[in-house]
Amino acid sequence: GGVVRGIDGCLRVDSGTIVGLIGRNGAGKASVIDAVTGFAPATGSMELAGRRLDGLAPHARVHAGRARTFQSLELYDDLSVEENVSVAALGGGRADRAAAVARALVSVGMSALRERPAGELSQGERQLVSIGRACVSGPQVLLLDEPAAGLDTEESTWLGQRIRDICSAGAAMLVVDHDVNLVLSVCDHVYVLD
Repeated sequence: GGVVRGIDGCLRVDSGTIVGLIGRNGAGKASVIDAVTGFAPATGSMELAGRRLDGLAPHARVHAGRARTFQSLELYDDLSVEENVSVAALGGGRADRAAAVARALVSVGMSALRERPAGELSQGERQLVSIGRACVSGPQVLLLDEPAAGLDTEESTWLGQRIRDICSAGAAMLVVDHDVNLVLSVCDHVYVLD
């Protein structure tokens, strides 16, 4: 799992657990994800399995085992689900990248829709493609930034089950979302930023 220090103490996310981060608008939830993943300057320390990650560039943090989703999904509507996930598969040979994409699609439950254009997906399915893109690197810690944005209650419940399934494979997850019902239903622990 990963540890973030300096948020008035310690934010800990252990392997196989889902941790929620909630708070009012402007409390700094997205800033925490940006800082942890190297997209915003931060002080303090960040560790993953005992290795310090603070000071590393975002791509180095991905290679070290930390991946994230973004509030803005930025999917390529004309490309298939598989192609959208494959844009995140870097390094290694073609077979290695294809295997990583296949594993990511299985982990988010989207294998059956791999050939469907992203523009034809529901909002919940689009969120899963975004999560699949983050999973393609096989992260030890996965940070989800507003995964339930734009979902109705039924889709949010469905997404929550997929998130639980992904976590059951052993990854640590940090979920930032305004959907308190989702956070409380899937998270093992919840931190509140005030």
